[in-house]
Amino acid sequence: MMKKFLTVAAIGVLVAVSGCGKSENTDGPVKREAGNWKNEVKLVKFEVPGMPAEMKDGMAKMMESAGSIDQCLTQEQADKEDIASEISKAQAGGGDCKWSKNDIAGGKVDIAGTCTANGQTVNMTMAGNVTAKKSDIAVTINGKTPTGEPMEMVIQTNSTHTGPCKAATT
Repeated sequence: MMKKFLTVAAIGVLVAVSGCGKSENTDGPVKREAGNWKNEVKLVKFEVPGMPAEMKDGMAKMMESAGSIDQCLTQEQADKEDIASEISKAQAGGGDCKWSKNDIAGGKVDIAGTCTANGQTVNMTMAGNVTAKKSDIAVTINGKTPTGEPMEMVIQTNSTHTGPCKAATT
């Protein structure tokens, strides 16, 4: 059961962390600036009536272990980055998503839809703000567990440009 939650949650997190990227057109998506990005993922809420506390704690610990990740975004990657395309590719993460709302413009992200992964269908929303050097997006997932219980999960993703890419350590 936990694996199914993680697959669906991973879709939302990957889409949100992929960032929205520095367009001169304020009506279009904002482009992220090339360089090092620190991505942080936090489980804000995980509600499943009747789920044992140790399972909830386990889920929170798994999300925490994802913790913060440093990622180098090259100039070439930044130039090619397209959040709308990333969202459309969300099904490549093992799920199939149909977006009823996909508004990414002027530094705002407002996305809603339904995703299916591992036979589980959930409603997903993503809302937040994006600039060339920072993004702050909340991913909310509502659905039912494999046993039919209602489930709600809220994941907060924060990405911050921290400067030039760090040299690889070998």
